[in-house]
Amino acid sequence: MDTLIFGQRLRFHRKRAGLTLDELGALVGKPAPYLSMVENGKREPKLSLITDLARSLHVSAADMLSEEAPNRRSHLEVLLERYQSESTYGQLGLAHLRASTRLPDEALEHIVGLYEEVKRRAMAAVATPEEARMANVALRQTAAEAGNYFPAIEKAAAMALEAAGYGGSGALSQRELVKLAQHFGFTIHQVQDFPSAVRSIADQANGRIFIPQRNELRTRAARSVILRTLGHFALEHNDPTSYSDFLRQRMEAAYFATAVLVPEQAAVPFLVAAKKERDLSVEDLKERFYVSYEMAGHRLTNLITQHLGLNIHLVRSDADGLIWKAYSNNGVPFPTDADGAIEGQRLCRQWGTRMAFRSPDKFAIHYQYTDTNQGSFWCGTHIEADREPSHAITVGTTFDDAQYFRGRNTEHHSVSQCPDGECCRRPPARLSAKWEGTVWPSPKARSHVLAALPPGPFPGVDMAEIYEFVDQA
Repeated sequence: MDTLIFGQRLRFHRKRAGLTLDELGALVGKPAPYLSMVENGKREPKLSLITDLARSLHVSAADMLSEEAPNRRSHLEVLLERYQSESTYGQLGLAHLRASTRLPDEALEHIVGLYEEVKRRAMAAVATPEEARMANVALRQTAAEAGNYFPAIEKAAAMALEAAGYGGSGALSQRELVKLAQHFGFTIHQVQDFPSAVRSIADQANGRIFIPQRNELRTRAARSVILRTLGHFALEHNDPTSYSDFLRQRMEAAYFATAVLVPEQAAVPFLVAAKKERDLSVEDLKERFYVSYEMAGHRLTNLITQHLGLNIHLVRSDADGLIWKAYSNNGVPFPTDADGAIEGQRLCRQWGTRMAFRSPDKFAIHYQYTDTNQGSFWCGTHIEADREPSHAITVGTTFDDAQYFRGRNTEHHSVSQCPDGECCRRPPARLSAKWEGTVWPSPKARSHVLAALPPGPFPGVDMAEIYEFVDQA
């Protein structure tokens, strides 16, 4: 229950009935001070009291429990109370302001409006790489604790599939995708001269979603982009108020898109059968549901722990071994910085995701076992041939769980001593003794390491350009 909203509805109906707190208290058997605390959102009433209040005020219990404020004034009072509990408001050093009846509606409008602008400007301040890393660490920990399975998003995806008339097996058809967009009130438009900073633009006023033409965005990628856009509406996202909020919304929208393109109801029986045959593979999931290898890998992380009881890890990295994104709930020892961030760290040269680039047939799936200081892990690595520069997508599991995966019989085996011993992070003692102090490398500039993140609720997006585009479309 939202106690602030309930309190406002109770006060609204009490005053409309012409009752004082004492008079209402006599009807429901509660003292006036207690009811005052309920009206101020400081106490949550029991269901029996809600029933008694509704009966005494001649309204339904459902009306009392509505999640909407009864009028504009009440809505503003709720906002004022909530805002005063936020850290940004606290930093203003102002005393708590109670929205008494002596505070005019116009003044309350101004106070709430002024704070919302202060908050907007505070959130528009430049976000640092440190803030981004910490937000990503928190998000990754949340995913790992949940086994990367989020029932609320799965439910939203299932409802969307039902609205699209999904047949129940195989890939989502183009007709079903169009119908799904229509369900949320949108039509799809592929256009030229598309702003480079965004994947899509949703014009809510006219019910249009714009994406680049096919020469810039291939069909498979376009399906994902459209569904990520629809995901924000299916999950009822508002404009992000912080970089952490932005990352969370982006993760949830991506999860929604993946859950629609690889539906739980169709994928789970497929995976259960594959586990029984000891033939689990990312590539089969990819082909069956017409998605990218990376999306199939991500969907596997969503479903495999919840439904198959297996733990897993996934990592996207480049040819230099730098991690771009990663997930794990199986204890694989990813390199991290002092804050626990993985992104930007370099993987050991002995890991399969890097060995794949040195494989004689690097565009075939590279299977490998790697012994680490945290145990032995199996993995399969796919190098994306259509990406420049090349990236590798690796999906792996523990030695014991590898028995259920295709490629488990690989003879590729390596030993990683990172972060201990002479491996990658520490040069061999012989070479250190010979060259230390005499070699001066000149590294390539990596501007993203030191650069501050662009300001605004949608980092890196020029909203003036976006508005101009929509206005001219």
